[in-house]
Amino acid sequence: MSDPILSIRGLRKSYASGTEALKSIDLDIRRGEIFALLGPNGAGKTTLISIVCGIVNATAGEVLIDGFHWRDRYREARTRIGLVPQELHIDMFEPVISTVTFSRGLFGKAPDAAHIEKVLRDLSLWDKRNTIMKELSGGMKRRVMIAKALAHEPEILFLDEPTAGVDVELRRDMWELVRGLRDKGTTIILTTHYIEEAEEMADRVGVISNGELIVVEEKQALMKKLGRKVLRLQLTEPLLAIPAALTHYQWDLELGEDGAAVTYEFDATADRTGIASLLSAMRDAGIAFKDLDTKQSSLEDIFVGLIHEQRSAA
Repeated sequence: MSDPILSIRGLRKSYASGTEALKSIDLDIRRGEIFALLGPNGAGKTTLISIVCGIVNATAGEVLIDGFHWRDRYREARTRIGLVPQELHIDMFEPVISTVTFSRGLFGKAPDAAHIEKVLRDLSLWDKRNTIMKELSGGMKRRVMIAKALAHEPEILFLDEPTAGVDVELRRDMWELVRGLRDKGTTIILTTHYIEEAEEMADRVGVISNGELIVVEEKQALMKKLGRKVLRLQLTEPLLAIPAALTHYQWDLELGEDGAAVTYEFDATADRTGIASLLSAMRDAGIAFKDLDTKQSSLEDIFVGLIHEQRSAA
């Protein structure tokens, strides 16, 4: 495997108050992947990104960006990064093309009108190039933020909650845009609280909670390893309670509020799921069902479960 484009070792951030925002983070990001960093509010997502991008100082640790130390070789390291922050930071009285062109110059890059035009066209902003920023919609302003981040041709693009506050249709448009950037070789690191965003786009997923990186895994492997399935049985006759004959399954069996259905959670990868014996026990107890279906747990289910376990262990 090639060297990671971003390598983080022992990264910590603590404040004078004693609060530890990050607790010794180790993380490697592969070249050309989409990596989704998930976590509840205050988990440390933005702090991590801000340190890597040189906005916040770390208490301890090291970061290598495409082989360049993020302190000793700051200029080379920072040039390789584009950042789209949560908040809109733009000059509201500048036309779109001016603010994007200015961002390129900040990194010491020579003017390149053709590249700026390509970025604006890719983001469906070319027709708005002479529009004053304050006249744009919120979604268009978000696109301009991405254009500014791409103006200096970075190899790594950080997207901090890129679709926060935009409508569902625009969110899906931006997913397509991000995939297109990845296909052209840009490494994408995004933080999001829209779990479906990570499920839709990410190659790998990291979950951060209370400043700790509690899991990093290939998305599909994570869903296969930690995902569970739910069997739902629609009963012929409602039950008031789960009968004693089924107490063996009580930890995985749940009766619906109206008593008309029971759900059974099981590990689909296990040698024995327990479904056959459950159905046999139900038959022996005289409980009939008229329909059944199964549902695979989503990435959101897994995320919620991981955070709950981490908080319970704390």
